[in-house]
Amino acid sequence: MRERVLAAALLLAAVAAPAGAHEVRPAYLELHEARGGEIDLLWKTPMLGEMRLALRPVLSGPSEEIVPVATRRTGSASVQTWRLRLREPLRGRSLRIEGLEATMTDTLVRAEFADGTTWVERLTPKAPEAVIPTRPGGGTVAATYLGLGIEHILTGIDHLLFVLALILITRGGWRLVKTVTAFTFSHSLTLTAATLGFVHVPQPPVEAIIALSIVFVAAEIVRGRQGRPGLTDRAPWLVALTFGLLHGLGFAGGLSEAGLPQGHIPLALLFFSMGVEVGQFLFVGTVLAFLWTARRVRLAAPPWLQVVPPYAIGCLAMFWMILRVSSF
Repeated sequence: MRERVLAAALLLAAVAAPAGAHEVRPAYLELHEARGGEIDLLWKTPMLGEMRLALRPVLSGPSEEIVPVATRRTGSASVQTWRLRLREPLRGRSLRIEGLEATMTDTLVRAEFADGTTWVERLTPKAPEAVIPTRPGGGTVAATYLGLGIEHILTGIDHLLFVLALILITRGGWRLVKTVTAFTFSHSLTLTAATLGFVHVPQPPVEAIIALSIVFVAAEIVRGRQGRPGLTDRAPWLVALTFGLLHGLGFAGGLSEAGLPQGHIPLALLFFSMGVEVGQFLFVGTVLAFLWTARRVRLAAPPWLQVVPPYAIGCLAMFWMILRVSSF
């Protein structure tokens, strides 16, 4: 019964999962206030091919454009920069992202004022507007990036499938604790190294190998249930430690798409990492509760049904790998 319910859930995930599998690419707006009422703006919006999201930041109150908009493309995003002269202070104005309510993305906003203080906010389709506070609080960076980390892992279907495969092969207990701890340690290591610029790895190969790591663990589950346990069955923590390094690079790619607030990079990185871990343990707890409930329902099921979940995981991950390799 447990395998039957899990197989149905995986089928739904395969239908609903996007090709990018864990694309969380918010737009990013940065405002630098200078003396004399001038303000420099940097506006970064995600692109799909040659198409850019139809989003536009709008500040309330009178303003004058003194440097026209310059547009360039960097990776999978469009970056626009320009300068305004404000007739009223930046603080107290409302900021709205036009078109955001019609999308499924968010916008990270960072404002740096002339006195050196900063304000960070996250605008969403349900709340596309905010008032820039007159006295910004320091806790906004932590709250914003904690939420972004939780969202990144919980919408990262490929990362979650890898964790699910680890749960299936360890069958819970102390082995699962050691395995998840090893995965957490390794992906936190490479996330930090890549975000701080110590490691530079192109994202497309990383994404393809992440998908391959899921295929590998799914195949190991099938081998183990056929009476031929492999390396992952004997030492799941070692496999989690190794592949976790790659998953950390994937997390770093998502964080670089979001952007990091200058002057608050360590704080943002720390709370993004914490958000990823919170989301991961929420997922593990939910799966374990689901499997415990399924065990309570004793229904007859054919033996072959036990290999349906790993086959579903492996097939979906192989599809992602082929798709990602073809996009090189």
